[in-house]
Amino acid sequence: MSSESVSFRRESFSDRLLAEAGRALRVLGGAARAQRENPAGRSGGQEDLSAADQRQAAALMRVNHVGEVCAQALYRGQSLFCADAEVRGVLARAASEEVDHLAWCRDRLGELHSRPSYLNPLWYAGAFALGTLAGRAGVGRNLGFMAETEAQVEHHLNSHLTRLPADDKRSRRIVEQMRDDEAGHGETARRHGASQLPAPVRLSMKCMAKIMTTTAYWV
Repeated sequence: MSSESVSFRRESFSDRLLAEAGRALRVLGGAARAQRENPAGRSGGQEDLSAADQRQAAALMRVNHVGEVCAQALYRGQSLFCADAEVRGVLARAASEEVDHLAWCRDRLGELHSRPSYLNPLWYAGAFALGTLAGRAGVGRNLGFMAETEAQVEHHLNSHLTRLPADDKRSRRIVEQMRDDEAGHGETARRHGASQLPAPVRLSMKCMAKIMTTTAYWV
């Protein structure tokens, strides 16, 4: 029996909820810090972007930041009811890389003189709730939810690479690294036994993501 499994069972549920509340405050308050170097390198400001290009880049990076807020909430929610230590480890490693994404996006928003979404607390709460549902659905479905989420995010990031201003190389480097990481997370979930989710569930996830990204572009 691993020490991780023992500590997981001994820690009270209320303690874990308090820890999750603290985690949420750090994510929403911008206290999360990247462990890896920003793929865009040191701050380069606006790269002489036009006002219109700067607004477009900021809106897209705000959407990407919302996605990373949701990723933190999803993985934390999925872990909360997951009793499998190996799967919790998969989720924890992916969440660690998502913290990097979160910090990179927030830094880029600052460079573009913009801000995160005002609705981030709402996005976090909704994503956390979805994560808890996935965590209670069994290991295969839990990992399947992770794999499908990452596949949709990868597609979404590829679309952003076609919409970002051509001169915004800093945002592009960040998004490209995020896309590569998300593809790796999805592959890891499938390698550990992810089950394919039913078509109605996948469609619902796409619809909810569309609502979130469209709203976050403006708000």
